[in-house]
Amino acid sequence: MFADDEKSLQELMRLELPRMGHEATICPDGATAVAALDRNTYDCILVDLDMPGCNGIEVIARAKQLSPDTEAVVLTGKSSLETAVAALRHGAFDYLTKPCKLVDLEAVLRRVAEKRELTYKYRAIKQRLKRIEGAVDLIGRSEGMRQVFRLVEKVAPTNSTVLIQGETGTGKELVARAVYDQSLRAEMPLVPVNCGALPENLIESELFGHRKGSFTGADDHRTGLLQVANGGTLFLDEIGELPKSMQAKLLRFLENGEVRRVGDNEASICDVRVICATNRDLTAMVADGEFREDLWFRINTFEIPLPPLRERIDDIPLLARHLAARFGAPRGSEDAVFSPDVLDALTGHTWPGNVRELANVIEHAMILCDSPPIKLEHLPRRFFAQGTAVSVARSAETLNLRELETLAIHEALDRHQGNKSKAVEELGISLKTLYNKLNQESREHVA
Repeated sequence: MFADDEKSLQELMRLELPRMGHEATICPDGATAVAALDRNTYDCILVDLDMPGCNGIEVIARAKQLSPDTEAVVLTGKSSLETAVAALRHGAFDYLTKPCKLVDLEAVLRRVAEKRELTYKYRAIKQRLKRIEGAVDLIGRSEGMRQVFRLVEKVAPTNSTVLIQGETGTGKELVARAVYDQSLRAEMPLVPVNCGALPENLIESELFGHRKGSFTGADDHRTGLLQVANGGTLFLDEIGELPKSMQAKLLRFLENGEVRRVGDNEASICDVRVICATNRDLTAMVADGEFREDLWFRINTFEIPLPPLRERIDDIPLLARHLAARFGAPRGSEDAVFSPDVLDALTGHTWPGNVRELANVIEHAMILCDSPPIKLEHLPRRFFAQGTAVSVARSAETLNLRELETLAIHEALDRHQGNKSKAVEELGISLKTLYNKLNQESREHVA
């Protein structure tokens, strides 16, 4: 944006700024400039200090209040040191005196662009460093996972929209991050959004932003997540939960990159790659009228199906060892970390919660196990009520009486949702005996 009350300069900048490669909004005074700031966000503003309505310092202050990332360059005929210092104290990037050469102005604008690029890269690096701690890599040797690796490698360097489909807990966000890490946008932000976690009345504001006063509670301007992700990648998790009212607006953005804040009359253009994920059957949702068919075709440019853990039996020992190391176990072979009956139980489990459930089971076992190998008694009680009875029975001959007794107690408690009275009735023991057994188990784990 250029703001100056001299008509000759207005006409000059109307011609020269586009020649330099910039989109320009020309304002004849400070009041018009402030009104423009209320409507749109600018990368840089060029302002005169003395203008009717409000002066350049006030325009800069307003710009920084609305968008701290907006850079300001003061262009004025007053060349006193005091004026320059005042402008810099209010956040001006640089200070040019009239008359200035266009080549000097072009150089300043180039430095503004370089600073913004470095700022975006710095934020992206910070974001990636935060994700390193505790991050779980994509791991697998099954044919299903090898196919996932091949698809990620193919689509990552493109700008195509990606749809990741898989059950809850299969690691859809990890696949999205793998696509991002191998993409040409890896130095720019990755912004994850859980569509199912956002209230329906706020999701438009979260994605597209809003103007101050555009609705009750909009006490200030808000930059939408699409604009935050500009130049980078937006990950829309659980896209199937997106309200029907928002699907049309998302489709419009995917088609032309147009972002219009709530309450704005004008739209801006954002360059964002979109990766979507869902655990729902979008084809069935389209047939039922719950999901727009045109949006379905638009987000399904490239699909990555993620197999459930029960179809990746070969991956379970590898994943379990990796997770155990993540939670503090010394690195080594599966046999060194897990007893044979535990590996039997893990591979025999149906895993309704997929990799997320496996991670919870391993973390629980690591807390109880003082040193490897992990044994059956270290696994959580709920584990044995979810499809591993065959594995436990097959391993019963390897358990001592105490371990079999413990398993029987925990299975009875799980079957009765923790109701101890019903559990002791089934087990044929007294309530006092049950409490004694549980207390003894607790003391052994602590010891």
